[in-house]
Amino acid sequence: MTAFAERDLTLPGGTVLHVYDSGGPGPAVLWHHGTPNLGSPPGPLLPLGEELGIRWISYDRPGYGSSTPVPGRTVGDAAGYATAVADALGVERFAVLGHSGGSSHALACAALLPDRVLAAAGLGAVAPFHGEAWFAGMADQGSLRAATEGRAAKEKYEAAAEFNPAVFTEADFAALKGAWSWLDSVVQPALGAVGLIDDDLAYVAPWGADPAAITAPVLLVHGEDDRMVPAAHSRWLAARCPGAELRLTPGDGHLSVLDHAAAALTWLAAQASSASEATTGAT
Repeated sequence: MTAFAERDLTLPGGTVLHVYDSGGPGPAVLWHHGTPNLGSPPGPLLPLGEELGIRWISYDRPGYGSSTPVPGRTVGDAAGYATAVADALGVERFAVLGHSGGSSHALACAALLPDRVLAAAGLGAVAPFHGEAWFAGMADQGSLRAATEGRAAKEKYEAAAEFNPAVFTEADFAALKGAWSWLDSVVQPALGAVGLIDDDLAYVAPWGADPAAITAPVLLVHGEDDRMVPAAHSRWLAARCPGAELRLTPGDGHLSVLDHAAAALTWLAAQASSASEATTGAT
């Protein structure tokens, strides 16, 4: 079983990030967690990661776990956090992988760090906010609509919010009872964290990063039946990310799309290896 070294990394200015690192020579994959989650790399992918020789690195976004809250952070700020984590761990170049809103942060890193990100893969990605069409198909829009009204409205909404099971499909609930029951271990400790509020405020604000600027290979995987973040989000992103590959998976929702995460990790490792070899050959 893959073991992780954990540490708190203090950034200039005093912000603390809780960091995870499996160690090893790589290739390095920086995992970006969803909302609300802690940042521990995805348990169901660890055996495959060992086969592929992956070095997992990740961190709890600000406001989760022992990571310091940073009110007003943007999705694009993930590039700065990723840089700090990678530098502290001695990792020069890395691939990025995320699920849900974590995919958005992964793509922002790819856009802002073209010299460091080898490839990017996102499952169930949230697209940059682009008006009313952004909400189309969401089974429960209340949380994110509250975020569009500002922090006070979002905090008030969360204080009374209850889980709406309509956001998940039967396939999603099946995934939660199967291999992806692991999600419970990272969701439960993150419930009620201020990081959730800061995440949602960031999703409906400008990213500070343009997906069209990504030069690394991109894979977007999205369940066609996703009720939480409709597949239109990945279609929007695929139309704007140069050369992006879009895989829509019939019958999958927001969580069951993770059943395709192993294929995405295999793709990511191959892309990262090819990019590393190309870089080595050019020097």
